[in-house]
Amino acid sequence: MKLGSKLKRLRLARGYTQEELADRCDLSRSFISQLESDKVSPSVETLERILRVLGTDLKHFFSDEQKKIIFKKDERVPVYDLPKGVNIEILMDAVEDKELDAKIVELEPGAQTEQEGYHDGDEFGYVIEGSVDIYIDGKRYRANEGDCFYYSGDCVHYMRNPGKEKAKILWIQTI
Repeated sequence: MKLGSKLKRLRLARGYTQEELADRCDLSRSFISQLESDKVSPSVETLERILRVLGTDLKHFFSDEQKKIIFKKDERVPVYDLPKGVNIEILMDAVEDKELDAKIVELEPGAQTEQEGYHDGDEFGYVIEGSVDIYIDGKRYRANEGDCFYYSGDCVHYMRNPGKEKAKILWIQTI
């Protein structure tokens, strides 16, 4: 892939027009246009400035390494030091620049996760098996098998299994 088309793809992924990118980099729109059509070559300093605005750096920009797509079951990483009856596995490990954290949470009957305080990001869950009570700022919400839930992390929250069978949840947090 040529430098210009790769820069254009990054610009479009960020939702910037050529003019917006140029303004953010203190360059002209015509320079960005010529750069994307491979009519000019930037200095290393200028390329670094553009890449910083586009959310990457030289190392990642020129890396030919394919990002990992498939995460095998046997690659999951267990989380330790959890309350009794709570098992959590991280589904995607060693992923740079990820914006979400996906886990499988298993709660034995009566078990609950630790209470979390306020944090950035959102949380999403899908109940694979059983039922869970989600407590958000002291209010209880019930989610049964097949239900999903979503809330902002700017609240005090935790989850508890009120049932007599194990509960299993796909849990996704933005980070």
